[in-house]
Amino acid sequence: MTATAEPATGPNPAGSPAAAGSGPISPRAANRQGAGLPRRLAEALRGEARFDAFTRGRYSNDASIYQIMPAGVVLPRNAADIAATLKIAAEHDVPVILRGGGTSQNGQPIGRGLVVDCSRHFNGIIAYDPERGTITVEPGMVLERLNTRVKADGWFFPVEPSTATRCTIGGMAGNNSCGARSLRFGKMSDNVLSLEALFHDGEPFGFGLTGNEATGVVGSERAGDLAAAMRALADAERDEILRIYPRVQRRVGGYNLDALIEARPNLAHLLVGSEGTLAATTSVTLKLSRLPTHRVMGVCHFPSFRSAMETTKAIVDLDPVAVELVDNNVLVLGADIPLFRATLADITRGRPNCLLLVEFAGDDRDALLRDLERLDTCMADHGFAGAVVEVPEPVRQKSVWEVREACLNIMMSMKGDAKPVSFIEDCAVPLEHLADYTDAVTEVFTRHGTRGTWYAHASVGCLHVRPILDMKQGGDVARMRAIAEAVSEQVRRFKGSYSGEHGDGISRSEYIAPMFGERLTRAFEQVKDGFDPENRLNPGKIVRPLKMDDRSLMRFQPGYAVSQPKTTALDWSEWGGFGGAVEMCNNNGTCRKLAGGAMCPSYRVTKEEQHLTRGRANTLRLAISGQLGNDAFTSREMKRTLDLCVSCKACRRECPTGIDMAKMKVEFLHHYHARHGLPLKERLVAALPLYAGTAAWLAPLLNLRDRLPALARLSERVAGLSARRTLPRWRRPWVEQGEPAHPADVAGDVRDIVLFGDTFNRAFERENLEAAERVLIAAGYRLHRVVPHRGRRPLCCGRTYLASGQTDRAREEARRTLTALLPFVRAGARIVGLEPSCLLTFRDEFASLLPGPEAGELSKASFLFEELLAVDLDAGRITLPMADQHGRVAHLHGHCHQKAFAAMGAVETVLRAVPGLDVRVIESSCCGMAGAFGYGAETIDVSLAMAELSLFPALRKAGPDDLVVADGTSCRHQIHDGLGIHARHVARVLDDAMAERRRTSTNTRSRRDI
Repeated sequence: MTATAEPATGPNPAGSPAAAGSGPISPRAANRQGAGLPRRLAEALRGEARFDAFTRGRYSNDASIYQIMPAGVVLPRNAADIAATLKIAAEHDVPVILRGGGTSQNGQPIGRGLVVDCSRHFNGIIAYDPERGTITVEPGMVLERLNTRVKADGWFFPVEPSTATRCTIGGMAGNNSCGARSLRFGKMSDNVLSLEALFHDGEPFGFGLTGNEATGVVGSERAGDLAAAMRALADAERDEILRIYPRVQRRVGGYNLDALIEARPNLAHLLVGSEGTLAATTSVTLKLSRLPTHRVMGVCHFPSFRSAMETTKAIVDLDPVAVELVDNNVLVLGADIPLFRATLADITRGRPNCLLLVEFAGDDRDALLRDLERLDTCMADHGFAGAVVEVPEPVRQKSVWEVREACLNIMMSMKGDAKPVSFIEDCAVPLEHLADYTDAVTEVFTRHGTRGTWYAHASVGCLHVRPILDMKQGGDVARMRAIAEAVSEQVRRFKGSYSGEHGDGISRSEYIAPMFGERLTRAFEQVKDGFDPENRLNPGKIVRPLKMDDRSLMRFQPGYAVSQPKTTALDWSEWGGFGGAVEMCNNNGTCRKLAGGAMCPSYRVTKEEQHLTRGRANTLRLAISGQLGNDAFTSREMKRTLDLCVSCKACRRECPTGIDMAKMKVEFLHHYHARHGLPLKERLVAALPLYAGTAAWLAPLLNLRDRLPALARLSERVAGLSARRTLPRWRRPWVEQGEPAHPADVAGDVRDIVLFGDTFNRAFERENLEAAERVLIAAGYRLHRVVPHRGRRPLCCGRTYLASGQTDRAREEARRTLTALLPFVRAGARIVGLEPSCLLTFRDEFASLLPGPEAGELSKASFLFEELLAVDLDAGRITLPMADQHGRVAHLHGHCHQKAFAAMGAVETVLRAVPGLDVRVIESSCCGMAGAFGYGAETIDVSLAMAELSLFPALRKAGPDDLVVADGTSCRHQIHDGLGIHARHVARVLDDAMAERRRTSTNTRSRRDI
């Protein structure tokens, strides 16, 4: 166990006692907290406690508008650690806030005390009964991991929020989460059987149907007495509960006293939805549901928002599993996001104002297809004939659900300071009032000079709505309060629930009193006082609430301003500056997913908040706004925060708000190395294009490094290159065919090509470029050899300089390359490259290094080898005669930048053009090599762990005669180093197949001659 202490320095209003969350820290607590708290926790925990400013800053936010600097962060390994934390915190008068995935939208898991992150270690399965369909898990268990585990037995947990890839069961229980299919399966409280928990002083107890069946209570006499008191309280307030509690399925505000007036109450349901204010959960037992055999979807198109709302009840009467709204904001913004563009094009016809996604599920596929026919008839009966796009295929449905699940984050991708703000996010009203309610809320927005975004659960009258406001402006904060009060009145008018799914937190706790009335508000206080009489657990939420418009509790507090860097190395104008780009992170936590896609590979290994795109962006924002000290932006701690970012660019594509951490890391390294200097390893790697030509002549000498262990150890000591890692072998470099070309040689008939030879393939794997030349020439292309205007050194993308933040040197290379290639581009030639990280620099970083239309011209004319062939094969402009492979298997691993720039489809297309080749795409994140990352002595363990997540296990199953295809030079090196497998670039696969075809044809002609 370790505990570190470092006081926050510099302007940090979020960390001051006055802004802490529930009043000032007492003098006794201030005195005793200083040194004693870290020491006591260090002695007592198996897990960790951290008190440095950077860690505390990363845990000061959730996905809401709020920010409160905690006293420290605890990463428990078991229930005993949480019990010890509660006891020690009580000794020091410090509150305790339990946290799961940190994706809450109302400020639930933040506060001035100790934040306890259960997701890091406390996340296992305790018991699983596949016969009965029950499972008991620790609170940090991620929902998607749970469902992956039980799916093989035909089960799933049906409460599926859009954050399923990263939300934890403990957090879901705390918020009483729902999900898209709650119409059929209900909310969390309908699916929790029991909870084990700790009182505020660490004493354990349990509530639920799997405990003492007579009372539903496990634990001491104290737990039994409290349970009896809660039942008595609910019984005393029965009439008020029946009169006041909203009669809608989506009601999660306040405490669930209504659960205790049922015929056979489950006391666990009182804790569900309590947001950690009553007890600290240590295990949750869930009721699983059977997976349906089939699902089908109908995408209903509507010309107006109101027409969709008016039709919802009729659609719900068809008994679907889900009816989800996708509004016009999502359709417009999503069309500009590469990850969602193709899916939206697939499911939309014409230009609808909004969509309703309607899902039917069951075991009879024919019956489900008839449900789609009934849906089509229903739409026609309401005046929308032919307005349903059927989506019966599971793969297409998955893509549609990914769009729906990303609705919030798509809308948060709006650039600029004004964003859709969560505070009336999920009010719910009866379906018969839905259209009138949405009209009334829209009128509220208009009255206050803004508009709203809408999406989500039309089936249960719970539409997620966010007015667009600038939370940096005090005037808009005041408007937020006015809108909240007006909408609260409308919810009461339509007999709905002010909090329908996402809990109360800071945003909505103030509105419990007007929603439930004075009497029930006092009853809620009795519940809180019964469980937590000293107000130690997550204070300021649900009862005795914080002020929702207190700007000292917000991420953008009065006086907030970005002060660093003074000037930037890259162009950030698209985001309104570097600060605007960093602030795009809204903490949604998509980067926390542990499977699927590629983001965020280092987090998948370490499970550390520090190594998330979110964690890095939060730390950058706090640093550049002076909240971590005057020099925090270029500090060594900031460097450590970014060290494990492998610049895979997965966030560029997969983060719905468009965070590009790889580009931010380049900007940071520019300023960091200007202050601290550039280490030898970074100098060696960055200058590779400069000395590659000379080094080739010294190949026999340089290659001794991997043959003599002493030299390998020396390179580790001197340059930080791991002795356990082989280096690329120097060889005679590639030399382009033909004489230097001139733009006048370009005919402009789409067959003119400039083959860009990157440093890595040129110096280490020339056979790839030679194979590419043969394939391109055989396909009928004309290759033009372009040389720089000055000097003989080959053209370079500048990637190695960017990787170490040497933006000035990278800009020189970019300008040199652009100057040489642009005349050919303007004459009609296309630029083709083999190495994704190099060629795609033309499309990405060149625009930031050299803003202006010229970089855009080169970007549009630049293609990866496989992209060029895929485009021209599809257009019928070329043919590639290749030999039949007779079912030979090819395992394809995609380079991260191929995935980030949506180029994987092209390489699949080209490989599938090889007759008889069985192409199997490996579902993997980053291979772990990531340029120089995998060579580092300090990072090789993480590098290899990344490969072991999915890539290496998949390749170990490959047959001895199978092909392994990887277009990235780093990927091929990692595969060879780790498994001894020689992976091939797609150019060599095509070249071999074409050569085999030529040999076969020659042999056939020879036999005919004989």
